[in-house]
Amino acid sequence: MRFHRSMPLVAATVLVPLLAEAHVSIKSQPSTALATDVVVFGVGHGCEDGETKLDTTSVTIEIPEGVTSVRPELSGFDTVGLETNSAGAVVAVTWSKETALPDDIAYYELRLRMKAPDAPFTRLKFPTYQQCSSPDGSVGVTTEWVGDEGDTDVEPAPMLTILPAHLPGWNKYTVEKKIDELELFFSGAQIVWQGESAYSSNPTTTELIAGTDGASTLERIKADQVFWVKF
Repeated sequence: MRFHRSMPLVAATVLVPLLAEAHVSIKSQPSTALATDVVVFGVGHGCEDGETKLDTTSVTIEIPEGVTSVRPELSGFDTVGLETNSAGAVVAVTWSKETALPDDIAYYELRLRMKAPDAPFTRLKFPTYQQCSSPDGSVGVTTEWVGDEGDTDVEPAPMLTILPAHLPGWNKYTVEKKIDELELFFSGAQIVWQGESAYSSNPTTTELIAGTDGASTLERIKADQVFWVKF
């Protein structure tokens, strides 16, 4: 594995406990399978060391398997580095700067241009490691955003929703596994039909579905059965 990273040194580093101040999450829209897009990670706050609030000086984001064509923007940091595996695929990106701000006042957006894998109707996990420090580097705090959905003892990792390729109008799909959380994948759709049931994130459309004879509200997508989505 080749490793290319520039990170500030700190004299003391502690791990931030659960429910840290800083939340790292994806702020851009869902990506489309096999499409190249810019994914935006928002760093809402720095870190806390007791009563001291520290500025973010480094963020490392691990790249899930299958994501290709990774090209980061500097995004307000001094340097950006890539970690690659033996095949040359990017497995982590680190943004860093030499000197912290005097206080935790900044919001950062980290931008990655990437090609999503052929994995529609899934969510990709991006484990993230945030480092904060005092301006002189004497105090350092690290927060790990690596938890899975539903974890209660680990900070949640940013998750990217992958949508299927689609055209305006009706699109036909099947899935190998059922989909329970319809809002995750169909918030941008006009309506979803499977059998005699329909779903929409639009309250007015939902009301029309409820008032249509023979139609019922779609609560989940069943596996191995055709369903239709109008975008």
